[in-house]
Amino acid sequence: MQLSSIKQTFSVPYEYQLHFTHGVFHIDNSLLSDIIREYKPNEAVKVLFVIDKGVADVHPSILSQIEAYCAAHHKQLKHTKSMVLHGGEQSKNSSEAIDAVLKGINENAICRHSFVIAIGGGALIDMTGYAAAIAHRGVKLIRIPTTVLSQNDAAVGVKNSVNSFDKKNFLGTFAPPFAIINDSDFLKTLEQRDWIAGVAEAIKVALIKDNEFFEYIAEHAVDLKNRDMEVMHHVIYKCAEMHMHHISQGGDPFESGSSRPLDFGHWAAHKMEYMTNYSLRHGEAVAKGIALDLTYAHLVGLITERDLQHILGVMLAIGFDLSLPLNSNAETEELLRGIEEFREHLGGELTITLISGIGKKYDVHTIDMTLMSQAIAKLNKYATVN
Repeated sequence: MQLSSIKQTFSVPYEYQLHFTHGVFHIDNSLLSDIIREYKPNEAVKVLFVIDKGVADVHPSILSQIEAYCAAHHKQLKHTKSMVLHGGEQSKNSSEAIDAVLKGINENAICRHSFVIAIGGGALIDMTGYAAAIAHRGVKLIRIPTTVLSQNDAAVGVKNSVNSFDKKNFLGTFAPPFAIINDSDFLKTLEQRDWIAGVAEAIKVALIKDNEFFEYIAEHAVDLKNRDMEVMHHVIYKCAEMHMHHISQGGDPFESGSSRPLDFGHWAAHKMEYMTNYSLRHGEAVAKGIALDLTYAHLVGLITERDLQHILGVMLAIGFDLSLPLNSNAETEELLRGIEEFREHLGGELTITLISGIGKKYDVHTIDMTLMSQAIAKLNKYATVN
């Protein structure tokens, strides 16, 4: 006897907005209050704040500002608690921070009609988003990113994740935020290395999608290094716009396939972060990973020596250190194992995004390990003399 089957198909639309402002917690700035009001116009909604300790340290009045803001906008926001947790990659490396956020959600009765508001760099936002996504099968999240990298890349996507089993982003969810708020005031207090590091993601998206955008970055490389806020605003806006467009129009928002062009340079970056015990910022590692894959692309004949030198020169002018943190053949071999780990993370066929010209994405499904080893040596030699 043949049993019958039932098949059903449904789709769920997703919508979220990225807002740009400054002074988000100034009492006369109604943006956050308006976002909450849009969800529930006629009642106050409970909010739990999770704040990066690095942000709290350089903005010592932020806790009192949040309380004053919520008091002034009490018809929309019901402040429950402001939690200050260590940010950086350490927040993603153990369950301690996740458990703290989950405990805060539980103890403050944050439900699916409440909000968790994460304020910090990409790692803190990643971790908080993961906790929010698994609590009650998903509570609403508002992201307020405070670094260049989180404002132009990490916080504008639909992914949340933490590290486990010595692997970057091994645990994670696809859960779009309710909204993202980019407050430019937070960028003013960044260390120089954090200011520069975030530009790596803009270089990445320009190289695979938009030659004109890359040339803008090239033309303003020194301005970026010298912290020109107007230029940085444009770079963040353009990078975030292209990132969000790829998610909505790229045909694979939840990455069911094997091709992930927005991970250009990331197979090596993720491995180098782990190998250096995360002393490398993510953006610093991405810059090195991009430079390595560009060098390999040249060796296999995809890009010219002229294009390679142009791109690497722009990265150096911005202030990137392109040398690879490899001190032995064993460490080189360990880095190369990152290729297979990257394939495992994606699943299915190995797909590494390279470029065949500035602004032209080119996927490959095999890597010549001998040529990749030569690329490592060539890049390190270039970085040493430059």
